[in-house]
Amino acid sequence: MAETSLIHHAFLTLFKGFPMYAVIKTGGKQYRITAGQKLKIEQIPADIGQEISLDQVLSVGEGEALQIGAPFVAGAVVKATVLAQGRHDKIKIFKMRRRKHYRKTQGHRQNYTEIRIEAINA
Repeated sequence: MAETSLIHHAFLTLFKGFPMYAVIKTGGKQYRITAGQKLKIEQIPADIGQEISLDQVLSVGEGEALQIGAPFVAGAVVKATVLAQGRHDKIKIFKMRRRKHYRKTQGHRQNYTEIRIEAINA
């Protein structure tokens, strides 16, 4: 029990004075976000300038208050605006078997959607 309270105390002192934040899940990944933050996430079908709502909110925190969902926080929604649709830089994949004269080169560019977090409603 003492370890848990020490960890909790360290967590509270670390995030004291920080603005409201949330942990959201989108595209199979989790992101810790705050209002006004720009973020590149996996591509979602939305037009530029369109406002979207992300409802898979895993936790919401503000100062010492922390809500953790099971698995999602009930009624919590994050509003965001789509800024751009694009593609990341190319990743080169090079496979080689030594002494066998086998070389294979591939490339991959992942699509993304850039968003700006407008509000966290919990």
